[in-house]
Amino acid sequence: MEHSMAIFRWIHFMAGVMWIGLLYYFNFVQVAALKAAAEDGTGAGITKHVAPRALLFFRWAAVVTWLAGAALLGPRFVPAFTLQASVAFIGIGAWLGTIMLFNVWVLIWPNQKKILGMVPATDAEKAKARRVAFLASRTNTMLSIPMLFCMGVGVHGF
Repeated sequence: MEHSMAIFRWIHFMAGVMWIGLLYYFNFVQVAALKAAAEDGTGAGITKHVAPRALLFFRWAAVVTWLAGAALLGPRFVPAFTLQASVAFIGIGAWLGTIMLFNVWVLIWPNQKKILGMVPATDAEKAKARRVAFLASRTNTMLSIPMLFCMGVGVHGF
């Protein structure tokens, strides 16, 4: 059992680094780069080759992170999600991660498919999709700060 928990912890950690790293890449690097690329007409490389690949790793890293975290909680899963005192901090972090996972799969990914031309969409639908994906991504960026804090506090104590 001890070895399996170590493996789940490592998977959770590595997938989480990928998920949050890509989240920060999208929000702090790619958004500004796409704006500059649109101004000089060179955005196709990013939207055609980089963004779809990064989004693939982004969304699946979110799933792996969540599942490995749930496995780590084991019998503490329900107490954590019901915010019982002994696991309240890790539970808050788990809830924030769950909201972020929802945003990735329900708000960001379906709208990115429209933006990147993976599914047909009118210009008006793309404009709306850009706004929804942008707001969900920025929300996740802001939620990641208290989520990481709660995860650290929940594991290492206050």
